[in-house]
Amino acid sequence: MVMQYAFFVNSDACSGCKTCQVACCDAHRIPARAAPWREVIEVVAGGWTQKGALWASNVTAYNLSVACHHCSDVVCARGCQGDAIWKRHDGIVLIDNIRCTRCRKCESDCPYGAIHWDDATNTEYKCDFCVDDIDNGGAPACVTACPNRALDFGELSELKARYGQVQQVYPLADPLISDPSVVIRPHRHAATAPVPPARNPV
Repeated sequence: MVMQYAFFVNSDACSGCKTCQVACCDAHRIPARAAPWREVIEVVAGGWTQKGALWASNVTAYNLSVACHHCSDVVCARGCQGDAIWKRHDGIVLIDNIRCTRCRKCESDCPYGAIHWDDATNTEYKCDFCVDDIDNGGAPACVTACPNRALDFGELSELKARYGQVQQVYPLADPLISDPSVVIRPHRHAATAPVPPARNPV
């Protein structure tokens, strides 16, 4: 069986505190104004419906911690002119900035918007799964920092067996595009959010 590291995200347990985001930025020395490798987004859905003479609210909100999903089908690597994006034996997807041609096509190809450009260093960057910590038997900084234990990591098939098969909730892209290495426990109100259209890379 091919090894594939993956993240588990329990959206129902996420309070939106952004500790995972801060821990990631701290671990990788990401400047305060730069796009974080992991980001907590707030999803708001619903509205008002009329019931007779009254109006009722069905507004709901939940938080979702997102990062690079180290996809099984690495669509960001397809158009890479320098073969700078590669997948390790354990499924972790990395960027080799020495080979990067700075074409920035990977940014637009990623269905999750997980790849960012750094003007200061003239390089692309994204979540590297805290690969140095993994190699030393540790865990990603975001996982260890979460006070609600809303994040976990491990081998994809084991996470699916433990937590379920869900790989997409709004506003994430259709998992058929890239087969993301993520398992999600949706928030209890996630079913009320709209389903986003699939965004296929050009």
